[in-house]
Amino acid sequence: MTKTLNINGLKVSIYNEPVSMGKAAADFVEKKLNDAIGSKGSANLILATGASQFTFLKALKNKNIDWQKVVVFHLDEYKGISASHPASFRKYLKDRILNSINPKHIYFLNGDAEDIDQEMNRYTEELTKHPIDIACIGIGENGHIAFNDPGVADFHDPKLVKVVELDEACRNQQLGEGWFKTFEDVPKEALTLTVTAILSSKTISCVVPDLRKAEAVYNALYADINTHCPASILRTHSQTVMFLDDASAFKINKAHKVFNSK
Repeated sequence: MTKTLNINGLKVSIYNEPVSMGKAAADFVEKKLNDAIGSKGSANLILATGASQFTFLKALKNKNIDWQKVVVFHLDEYKGISASHPASFRKYLKDRILNSINPKHIYFLNGDAEDIDQEMNRYTEELTKHPIDIACIGIGENGHIAFNDPGVADFHDPKLVKVVELDEACRNQQLGEGWFKTFEDVPKEALTLTVTAILSSKTISCVVPDLRKAEAVYNALYADINTHCPASILRTHSQTVMFLDDASAFKINKAHKVFNSK
């Protein structure tokens, strides 16, 4: 069962469980990529990572897309972590989708670069050269988008890429998802695309399953638009679609009496 709502200007699609949610998001992204390829011969894509993206990426890699015409970027990477580290987002994307689809080009954000300033400048230059057709993102338990946590998010950021300090809630989420053995192992800093970079995308697909995200989802849709919940800024982007499962939409379902999958 599916329900589509318009909540404070944002299109929200709710599914009973994460598999159907992921497939629907993949269908949406497939169409947007193929539309871009059809109109200009290529497409530029941003991919997110984390447990929230599992079903989406599994479905996306099997879609009918000419990947040789797609350029891929990603949202963020821990500062100081190598591409072979089990928690590296570069490794995550290689293992879960990129090694299977062989895109035209992949621009990785190298968190372990010797010169971080130079690395951010390089990535900024490539983002500027490749206007993003669709950004695939999630929402953190603290309401962040990418690693723009409440304490560092800037809705008018002049930068496209920056180094940020990760707050305790964000680091606890990374630990809770099993990427690190202890809280102390979770890096304190990361390189991230800014809110400005994300909002510059033509289309945004925001995939957010799981009950632990329900509060952040509700705040993103109903709270004041400010950096207390960075994801609230998505309501200002007219081409954003949020894909939820019944668990992450718990508070919305209750408010709208949408459906209950039980």
